[in-house]
This record gives sequence, C-alpha cells and structure tokens, in this order.
Amino acid sequence: MPTSLSGRHFLRLLDFSTEEIEYLLKLAKNFKDMKRAGVPHRYLEGKNIVLLFQKTSTRTRCAFEVGAMDLGMGVTYLDPGSSQMGKKESIEDTARVLGRFYDGIEFRGFAQTDVEELANNAGVPVWNGLTTEWHPTQMLADILTMQENFNYDIKGKTFVFMGDAANNVARSLMVVCSKLGVNFVACGPKENMPDAELIETCQAIAAENGSTVKTTESIDEAVTGAHVIYADVWVSMGEPDEVWAERIRLLEPYRVTEAVMAKADPSAIFLHCLPSFHDTNTTIGADIAERFGVTEMEVEDTVFESKQSKVFDEAENRMHTIKAVMYATLS
Repeated sequence: MPTSLSGRHFLRLLDFSTEEIEYLLKLAKNFKDMKRAGVPHRYLEGKNIVLLFQKTSTRTRCAFEVGAMDLGMGVTYLDPGSSQMGKKESIEDTARVLGRFYDGIEFRGFAQTDVEELANNAGVPVWNGLTTEWHPTQMLADILTMQENFNYDIKGKTFVFMGDAANNVARSLMVVCSKLGVNFVACGPKENMPDAELIETCQAIAAENGSTVKTTESIDEAVTGAHVIYADVWVSMGEPDEVWAERIRLLEPYRVTEAVMAKADPSAIFLHCLPSFHDTNTTIGADIAERFGVTEMEVEDTVFESKQSKVFDEAENRMHTIKAVMYATLS
C-alpha cells in the first residue's frame, strides 16, 4: 500500500515509522532534483501556511518560506512580537483561529507541549520547526546529507554526536538513526546525556533495525572508524548566559578537532546544524573569546572549512526536506 501522510502532524520522529521517514527522504531527493533542474513543482497552488516563531532562525524560516513558494503556496511569517499567542490569546484559541485561515501551521519555540496543543486544536497539519525537546525537520536534512555522501547506503554506518547529547538535536538524531538502522553514539560528559527512558526506547527500535545506540565519555571509543561526526552549539537559544562557564568546562574536551576527524573512517564527514561558533567572527564568539579565552568552541575552524565538512549542503537540504514534509502532509 502506498505511503500517505496526508493530514498528519509532524511533531517528532518517534511518531513515524521507518517506511514513512524513508518516504519523506525520497520525496526530498525528488524535490531537490527538480529544483536543481529548474522543473516547476507548484503542486500546492492556492494553499497558504503560517510560520509561528517564538525563537528566531535563519535556516528554518528561509527553508519554509522558499519551499512553500516553490510549491505555489502563500506564506505569512509571525515573529515573536507579531502574535498574541500565550499573552493575550491562549495557544488553543490561536490554533482555532489560524486553522480557519491557513492550510498548515509551522511552530518554532520552546515547549513541546505548545506545538502539541496547536496540533490538537488547529484542525490542519502542524509542523515542529524546533522545540526544546525535539528538532525533527533538521534530522531529515542531516540524513539526506549523509545519504548523498554514502551513495544512499547508510544502514550499518556509525553516526557520532559530540558534546551536549541531552539537547534537542542529539535526542532527535538518536531517534532517526535508530529508525533507519544507523549506529548512533552520544559522546560527551555524563551530565549531558539523554534521559535513560529515551535511550532505552531508541535501543529497542535500533535492535529491530539491526543497529545500536550507545553513550560514552570516551572520544576514542566513539569516533574510531565512525562515518559521521556531528556537533552543535554548547548553549542553546533561550538558555541563560550564566551557563557558558560551566558548559565550556564540561564540553571543551569534546571539541571536534582535526585529531578527532583523523580517528574516524577515511570517508567520514562533519555535520553541524548551524549556526556554528568556529571562529570569533560573531558577537557571541568575540564575547566568549574575551571572557574565557576560547576562540573556537564546538568545532575547530580548520574542520569546519575542510573538505570533510558538509554543513552547507546540510543547510540547503533543510529546504528540500521541509518541502517534502509540507507536500506530504498537505497533498
């Protein structure tokens, strides 16, 4: 029976089967091929979507806007100051209003319960552009990039996340890898590991798909022979400034360096969901360098700029994979 996601919400990848995730990835590849070839694909002409952002973003906003316009849809962007959601109007009421105007709603914010409440009340598909707990659209872009670099043969490969493995990106990577038969390793301090319940859930899923999920504090154990090394910022948007000192102390040993990449498989690639603090050419990067003497954070600049780094392919793939999610759920 053909895969259909029509009318579905896209809130976390735990809600999707291996076959459904693979379907979205194939759809994304097709859309990328059409985009590169200049083939029009305005399949959702006449539909409209709204983007609700509590947290600002470059890639998420642009991916949804360009993807929607490529599909022929109209787009409304509501930044943190342009909506009364949660202030003068409840999330439930906001959902019921926007569901009357729009065919789909994207939410990028803090609590997973917020995007779930939108989904429960909107009456139209709701997509999670990021919450504190999950980042499902990023995962599709990450895996598509991995597929492209390993001839679409990723089952049995090893994917290592370095750093704060308790964050939304690492948690989501653990899920998608276990669903697709990719060995996943969370490498970082024990204080920054995913919760035990999620680890056990993913280990069971991975076992069904012929792969493993592991956690370790040992860099050598994690990266030796690995095929993907992944890093993320050490302090996420919305976290208090006071956590920088402690995160640097804990996570500096887990910076992705040339020495780390040299331990990996010769074909290994480096991925990062961006933005990345690989130099001091940002206000935050310059501030951290002045306060703590750290000029490179989660990744060395030489790794970020190396041939192994596929971060900008990965960023582009946000658009193609998000387009696949919108098309699949709205068609």
